[in-house]
Formats: sequence, C-alpha cells, structure tokens
Amino acid sequence: MGRTESFCGDPPQPMDAAPALAVSLQTVPHFAIGQRAFIIQTPEGNILWDCIACLDDASKALVHALGGLTAIALSHPHYTTTMQDWAAEFNAPIYLHSDDQQWIMRKSPAVRLWEGESFSLTSQIRLIRLGGHFAGGSVLHWSMAEGVLLAGDIIQVTPGADAVSFMWSYPNLLPLPAHSVRSIRDRLNPLRFAKIYGAFSGQDILQRGDDIVRQSSAKYLACLQSIGSSQDDGRVTRS
Repeated sequence: MGRTESFCGDPPQPMDAAPALAVSLQTVPHFAIGQRAFIIQTPEGNILWDCIACLDDASKALVHALGGLTAIALSHPHYTTTMQDWAAEFNAPIYLHSDDQQWIMRKSPAVRLWEGESFSLTSQIRLIRLGGHFAGGSVLHWSMAEGVLLAGDIIQVTPGADAVSFMWSYPNLLPLPAHSVRSIRDRLNPLRFAKIYGAFSGQDILQRGDDIVRQSSAKYLACLQSIGSSQDDGRVTRS
C-alpha cells in the first residue's frame, strides 16, 4: 500500500494473533471518519469487511497480490463508501442487509441484499444482523480457533479495550434503548469469540471477547435501570 500522494498510507497490518491470515487496511493521513477495513484470507477466498474510500493503484496492486476478493461484506451504510468501485475492480459481490437498502446511493449489479438474522459467506464466516445503530447493522463472526468478531461500530470497543458499548448515533451521543441492547446481547450469546476487532485502529479486544460483551451489556442495562429508578423516586438525574 505504501505512503502515497493519494492518501493510502501505511502497509497493511496483520491482525494480532488472528487464527488465520487477515490484513487491516487504513487510509493515512486520517481521511473522512478514519475507519479501517479488513481482508480475511480463507481457503474459500478473500473477504473484504467494510470499505475505505481510497482505492488507488497501489491499493489495487496490493489486493490483487493477496489473491483478489471473492466477496465484500458491510456492517452498515456508514462504511459502504466506494463499495461499488471495489466490487468492479475485483469482480466481487457486495453483501449488505436488505433493511439498509434505502441508503445505497449508487446502484450496482454487484449488490446482493441478504435477509433474515444471519447469512453464511463461507463454512466458517457468517454475518449476524444485530440492528441497533442501523436496522440492518451486522457483525462478522469467524469461527476459527477461539472465534473472532469483526464488529464495525455496531458494537463499540471502548478506550482501554476492556469493555464495549452501544450507540444509536455516535456524533450526537444518542444511546441505544434497553430493548435494543438486550436483543444484541441475546443474538450474540450463542456465539463464541475470544477476539473483537472494531472499526478503528486500536479497538482490539484480544481475549474474553464474548464474556466482555455479556458483562458490558449487563452494566449498560443496569445503568439504564438505575436512572429510571432515580427518576421514579424524585431524585435529580443528569440530562
């Protein structure tokens, strides 16, 4: 990838201790909201998880050298960006949940809208609809070894990388209601994943990921319940 004038920056970084080869892609200097994408290399082909806007010649050469792409999967519309260009360059289908189809800004024959609560991309990789941040908001579960969850920001890894949280709107700091968090918790509960990789650099939980999601959701729900109880007994609470 290299440092180039087109903003596509540092060489891709292997995911720390991932159970098989995966590469993170990020534009530097910081561009737009600064999310990262991942290329997961599997025996059934390479999958691009989420997109970055910059697709220059250096990026194309890198991805082709890794074997191209067999699929592109998106967590939610904030990270669709130039998905149509990535799909055209690598002749890869794009998988986006049908609940978010209204946010597709450019039509493409590559778009495959999936429905329901889960969709299998390979024998070990599955998309799970969690909703919350967007109606079709999804995560990618990779069942290799102890399990990996690529979360986008449907689940947000918090500073310190020892907890997660949940938001409906990040720029406006609007949290998710309790019923949405319960739904996310319940949909993830049957899955096992030691590692969680979030949408931004440094958002990596490398052990006990599934336990941390359960503990964090319990804390979140307890906090909402405490606030509700405080309002009921007439105490002044923060607005």
